[in-house]
Amino acid sequence: MGQTTGRCPGPPRIERLKVQNFRALRDIELKNLTPLTVLLGPNGSGKSTVFDVFAFLAECFETGLRRAWEKRGRARELKSRGTDDPILIEITYREQPGKPRITYHLQVDEVGNRPIVVSESLKWRRGRQGRSFKFLDYTKGIGKVISGELPDDQDIRIDVPLSAPDALAVNTLGQLAENPRIVALRNFIMGWHVSYLSAEDARGQPEAGPQEQLSKTGDNLANVIQYLSEEHPNGLESIFQRLRERVPKIEQVTADPMPDGRLLLQIKDAPFSKPVMARFASDGTLKMLSYLVLLNDPAPPPFIGIEEPENFLHPRLLHGLAEECREAAGATQILVTTHSPFFLNALQPQEVRVLWRDEKGYTQCRALGQNERVQKFMEAGAQLGDLWMEGHFGLGDPLTRAGMPMEYGRRS
Repeated sequence: MGQTTGRCPGPPRIERLKVQNFRALRDIELKNLTPLTVLLGPNGSGKSTVFDVFAFLAECFETGLRRAWEKRGRARELKSRGTDDPILIEITYREQPGKPRITYHLQVDEVGNRPIVVSESLKWRRGRQGRSFKFLDYTKGIGKVISGELPDDQDIRIDVPLSAPDALAVNTLGQLAENPRIVALRNFIMGWHVSYLSAEDARGQPEAGPQEQLSKTGDNLANVIQYLSEEHPNGLESIFQRLRERVPKIEQVTADPMPDGRLLLQIKDAPFSKPVMARFASDGTLKMLSYLVLLNDPAPPPFIGIEEPENFLHPRLLHGLAEECREAAGATQILVTTHSPFFLNALQPQEVRVLWRDEKGYTQCRALGQNERVQKFMEAGAQLGDLWMEGHFGLGDPLTRAGMPMEYGRRS
């Protein structure tokens, strides 16, 4: 075979997130998101709420808007306190590096205890000088779409009414081949892996049968290890090698079928002749194994969300896990929430956003890469986690002004 000269085009990337009226996120915008983006802040600062925005949007596409809405307590619990305005979520992303930026806009409200899509649109600007225009534009289930590989404002807009006011146009029209840009966005969002990995779930004994990707709770860990052992043995051995580097004495992990049709996940320590069942393994071992399987997926999801990876892990393992995340971010996009200085020590300022709640109780966000003082400390060899614990960020300290920046303290 001749040598391939082309390069992999690269994964899709979210560059911007804007949210309004979603719980404590009264009005927040995260710009210039990096392949690995880490949200830092005190408890209650809004990290988990930003995380849940991604989970909410993914569930809207997977199970429908109504179920995702009701799961979160409807408007009474979802809307920001003191507002009756619709919830707004906007993401701007590129399908591949160099492709046009596409902005997905979604506004949701509630009528008679049922959610409705107030407005939904897709827009882009073709070329640097091109005019931004919408090639999908819907209001309460009524709207138009421009089809084609490269939708253009000169093309004919087609009226395609939706079946219900809570139906998402992108989810409906994204199943039609004549709408490739909409198909791409639908597949992108439905492929997100917003992780709630649980060591307890990983202890289970699922039905035997290989599965390609880890579930959001990790309850099919044994199935994925079975799949990797059959289809990607070298990749699985690499995962085990990384696990051995982090957890002393781990020798082997196996997933073997039992007579009753379930899978038995076992972990063998080097000094002992017999392995132990996963349900008797430590929480930290199972969590680390789950993270390594997720981050070393041969066909990774386009977006991975990880909430507080420091739970159940020894602090000295977090630096290596952060480096695993950065390495994996070459093939996917990763969002992590944390309040661990040990995880933070492996990061660069441009990868970190610090969150806090202002005097009105609403979440605010600041990109740490804009902090010149922190940049100078980093150039001198300092680490971010140490700088944070020593109070050099000027914000994000739960014991000082509830994490608010210094200027809030001066005003008061």
